[in-house]
Amino acid sequence: MNFRTQIKLNKTENQIDYKSNLLLIGSCFSNNIGAKFEYYKLNSITNPFGTIFQPKAIEKLIAKSLTNELFTTDDLIFHNETWHCLDVHSDFNSPNKNTVLAKLNSVTKQTKVNILDATHIIITLGTAWVYRFIENDELVANCHKISQKKFKKELLPVKDITISLKNSIRKIKKLNKECSIIFTLSPVRHLKDGFVENQQSKAHLLTAIHKVVASTNANYFPSYEILLDDLRDYRFYKDDMLHPNQTAIDYIWNIFSEVWIKITTKETMQKVTEIQNGLNHRPFNKNSDLHQIFLRSLQIKIDTLKNEFGIKFH
Repeated sequence: MNFRTQIKLNKTENQIDYKSNLLLIGSCFSNNIGAKFEYYKLNSITNPFGTIFQPKAIEKLIAKSLTNELFTTDDLIFHNETWHCLDVHSDFNSPNKNTVLAKLNSVTKQTKVNILDATHIIITLGTAWVYRFIENDELVANCHKISQKKFKKELLPVKDITISLKNSIRKIKKLNKECSIIFTLSPVRHLKDGFVENQQSKAHLLTAIHKVVASTNANYFPSYEILLDDLRDYRFYKDDMLHPNQTAIDYIWNIFSEVWIKITTKETMQKVTEIQNGLNHRPFNKNSDLHQIFLRSLQIKIDTLKNEFGIKFH
């Protein structure tokens, strides 16, 4: 008897290797997968503007980067003795206005470079619930803990999400035709919106993604379905019962790597793992002859991967 409802996926074209350049944008699940790319030393950039949950905000930042549109003081608000930009994550906040603008515009310029160089862009959507800043009637990426009275909460219709995703694809492909775009839906539940409201939000996003994938050459990776329909157990969640735990993340990553990463690349990934384990090793006696032999052997492995793939561990 089979007690699993395993999702079977086929290998894709244009798979990832150590020559690939990856850009991950979106919800906190992007950070989970991005950490895997970082661990294995694959060339990747994760959430340059911080964690972004909704498609309109992602579209705006992609457009801003590709059109060289810089942030100005008009994009900032001053609250609680701190300057904020509602288009990005609170990581950019600072008491110094010029510091915020300098960092934002530096990231914007670099993100254009990253998009142009990308072989793969992974966009993870988290929610279709958005907040509109009443003062200027603009949708925001993050409310920065400013009073909710200043915002109006809305649910993006499927049509608007579909148009937004297509806009993002069109803008990327205009300048980087060969880039593979992969959409995924975050399995993290946004229960602050409510149980029913969260499901409605995910349904809107999922429907829009599949409409886009069906009419473009974009791809979809079912991280949402893997957690909810394959694992489907609270033992695969963190204590908050909302976010996937490390076991779940590892499981989803393994399936992603089976689909999207070249078999030959996995051999190198295994060598990277051996080096990572070696770097994390804590000897009983760091001055012993045995440990010095171990360090020399480890350095040879590091130098080999550096010379062959340009991989750096320090």
